[in-house]
Amino acid sequence: MKRIAPAIGLFFIAPLVAEYLLGDLSIKLLGALFILAPMYGGGALLIREVTRRLGKGWPTIFVLAFAYAVLEEAFTTQTLFNPNYLNLNLHLLRPAYIPALGIGAWWTVFVLTLHTVWSISTSIALVEALVPERAEKPWLKAPGLSLITILFILGATASTRFEITQHHFIASRMQFTVAAIICVLAAVAALMLPPTRRGQKLGAVPSPWLVGFGALAAGSIFMLVPKDWGWIAVGIYLALDVVVVAAVWRMSHNSAWNATHRLALAAGASLTYAWHAFTVPKPVVGTGGASFRIGNAIFAVGLIALLVFAARKTSRLAHSA
Repeated sequence: MKRIAPAIGLFFIAPLVAEYLLGDLSIKLLGALFILAPMYGGGALLIREVTRRLGKGWPTIFVLAFAYAVLEEAFTTQTLFNPNYLNLNLHLLRPAYIPALGIGAWWTVFVLTLHTVWSISTSIALVEALVPERAEKPWLKAPGLSLITILFILGATASTRFEITQHHFIASRMQFTVAAIICVLAAVAALMLPPTRRGQKLGAVPSPWLVGFGALAAGSIFMLVPKDWGWIAVGIYLALDVVVVAAVWRMSHNSAWNATHRLALAAGASLTYAWHAFTVPKPVVGTGGASFRIGNAIFAVGLIALLVFAARKTSRLAHSA
């Protein structure tokens, strides 16, 4: 059981981060975690296990996370194309709408970044920090990997069928085709990236505290930009994405970059979700009120406890190295 504990943890932490920590779902709907886990947790586990089995690193995880984001939002939920997702009248496609593609540039960049950075990459980083000595090793053997693959396929299929039967929306053939091409190209590009290598550059990198605060600041700006800014918001999102990816890429190629810095990045990102949940009047599904705020607090405290435990484990490993 101890061997597969990290895999089980990621299976449930991914949906907790993606939906509950963000404030999209109330703690009253915690039972939905078991419905969401096959898609979110299964996807995160598959991405992590494939990457680690191939001896590749975080660039591969990140690009596969992007492919997952396209798969979920273009095919499973179809929010990239549905003008009235869940009949909630959220008008997600209205800001920076592109008529030729039938998408909203604001929502497309926003939601794909959420899944790439937070739902998948941050979730994986948090769980790997809990077992730093096994962070770059596979956690599952062939039977376990096969089971997760089946659960992911079943979860994605069930979610897709539910969306179509309940809301009777199906995107156009052109939209599905373009999304499929992007998804496949991203997956192929991710798998073609070179194996992970230790940083060879000599020199200093910012302290983990600065890295964490930087991630928190970038994530906070991302979440605070009003969608009504339309194309300006899109420009800010893209600029943040490029700057953060470039900065992390450069720092991670330095020999001084280590697991503590990776945990700091995940801490800054996840804490962004934690504070943001308190600014949401009510969850996307369900009602607000005292129970919603109590749930926000419980998830935030749980995150802080996880970060403290992970920091101790990572620090202990660094000192013993």
